Amino acid sequence: MTPQLATRYVFTITAHIGAVTSAGDVGFGVRRIIPITGGDVRGENLNGKVCPFGADFQIIRPNELIELEAKYAIETDDGAVIYVENKGLRFGPIELLLQLKRGEPVDPRLIYFRTVPKFETGAEKYRWLMESLFIGSAARHADRVVVDVHQVL
Repeated sequence: MTPQLATRYVFTITAHIGAVTSAGDVGFGVRRIIPITGGDVRGENLNGKVCPFGADFQIIRPNELIELEAKYAIETDDGAVIYVENKGLRFGPIELLLQLKRGEPVDPRLIYFRTVPKFETGAEKYRWLMESLFIGSAARHADRVVVDVHQVL
């Protein structure tokens, strides 16, 4: 018998984002690059800021399925730096995805937006981030992305 899966909420990442840059249709979708300009991280055992560099590199498929790959860093309140690579999918009704693309508000519960964040750090206090898998439930807003990060137990 294998262990039953469970998750535990650990923190929320709020990443502020800048204007979208598009490289156009690259043959298998439209490549978009969205800069990450800052933000914060809040949780019971980890608090800090999202560093004002990095980006989300996206491919938008013809059916508006969006594959995301964000790369950025967090600096904790006690000075540790944590590299984040967060891959995921965003999908929902086409009309709602187009509203999001135009920067219009959409109820996040109507959009499937899940991620798999991976963390790297040399800080001993935060090594636990490299010893588990994590999943994120996310919401896209006009100026930010909010990700609730859960540890898979």
